[in-house]
Amino acid sequence: MNTMTTAPSPTRGATRSKVGLALAGLLSLSNIFSAFGDTAPEGEVGPPAVVLWAGTVLGIVGLVAVVIAWRTGNRGALRVAAGAIIITALTAVPAFFVDVPAWLKAAAAVGVLLTIAAVVLMFSTQRGHATVTD
Repeated sequence: MNTMTTAPSPTRGATRSKVGLALAGLLSLSNIFSAFGDTAPEGEVGPPAVVLWAGTVLGIVGLVAVVIAWRTGNRGALRVAAGAIIITALTAVPAFFVDVPAWLKAAAAVGVLLTIAAVVLMFSTQRGHATVTD
């Protein structure tokens, strides 16, 4: 009888998680400055100030959580980072239902898609392989 096992690559799941954390960090970093910029051109209506300030606060919380999760692997910090970027993405959803320029709708769509990708990658785990015996 031959016993053959295949060991999973230990870094594959960790690499995916790190890529997801990097995306979450970039999303959070881009949100930090949202309250300090003028997003609406002259004569157009932009997001409410409360949404911009919420984005800034969530960006700071998300970035701190990403740094903690990156350095320690803390699952709680991972969840906080995911929650921060998910809530921020949800604040972009109304852009699809109001009359705003197409570039704002495209930016909102890209942000939502990047958020989904970041969360999926952050929580991807390594799947083990079954032992095969002959």
